This record gives sequence, structure tokens and C-alpha cells, in this order.
Amino acid sequence: MYAITSLLNPRNANRITRIVKGLETQFGLDDVQETPDPHLTYLLLSTRRLAELKDMLEEVARTTPPFSAFTTGLGVFPGENPVIYIPVLRSNDLNQLHQRVLDVTAPLCRASPYYQPDRWLPHLSLALHDTTPDLLGPVLRHLNHQTYNLRLNVNNLAILRKKGDLFVREEVFELTGKP
Repeated sequence: MYAITSLLNPRNANRITRIVKGLETQFGLDDVQETPDPHLTYLLLSTRRLAELKDMLEEVARTTPPFSAFTTGLGVFPGENPVIYIPVLRSNDLNQLHQRVLDVTAPLCRASPYYQPDRWLPHLSLALHDTTPDLLGPVLRHLNHQTYNLRLNVNNLAILRKKGDLFVREEVFELTGKP
């Protein structure tokens, strides 16, 4: 299993990590740390053609200029184990990069409906898998004491690989295209 992502810059990654660590300290929520690098996900996929995937994503990165994306507020994907996240606002640049990732990976895999352009909700996960509906109220009350307006510098495409319980860096491609 692989995740196609953009890793956050160190300043934003540190802020997200502090929030996640605070949720661990206050509520024992730590499953989101299965992916140690805070990131924005474009697609989850399984493939046996990793070398081709790397070549395709390297070409996308080489022809895509870096850009800014913005976050605001908090969100929840409801369920037995709700996901708490910071929404990333969709923009033309972000939508175009997402579409290019979908286009080049189409020969290698079929994207989950959640990653299709009309359903994709880009976000930064703060808590998942170990959350419960009963914890939702207290966690949101705790998080409600700050704002979540970040400017993200989207300057890379990264492949994260599932290794045991973790998602670890497989390869990172810097966005180097000209505007």
C-alpha cells in the first residue's frame, strides 16, 4: 500500500505534530502517528509497478511549479472511529495537481471513490482510528481554543509506503516546474 502525498514544510509539520502530541497527552489518541510525517494525501493505492509510479510522479513534479494552499477550521468524518482534521481549501493549483496525480496513476490502479475529484476533501488528519464518538466532544472542545489558518507551501510529491503499522517515506520529488 502506498500513499501519494505532499509533505508539509518543517514549520507547519511542527505545528501539526504539536497538536497531535497534545491530543496524545490529553486523550491518549496516537494512531495518526502511524504516519510520522504530516502530509496532504492525493491518493492511496496498491501497485506492483513501483518503478513506473516513481517515474510518473517525478515527471509530474518536474513540470509542476510550487504553490501555496491554505487551511481553515476543523472538520470531522463521522463514524464508529471519527476522523478529526483540518480542511485544506481547494484551489485551482491544488485541483490541477490532484488531477495530474490521478491521470498518471490511472494505468497502475483504480482510485477509491473518495479520491475522485468530485468527492476528494483534502485535509490534514489530527486524529483517526482510535477516536470514538464519546471522545469527539471533549477533543473538539480542547481544539476549539486555537485557530487553524495555515499557509502551506506545496513544493513536493512524496510516496509513503506502508511498513508494518507505519507509513514511511519511499521517495520525495520536489516540484520544480516554472509558473
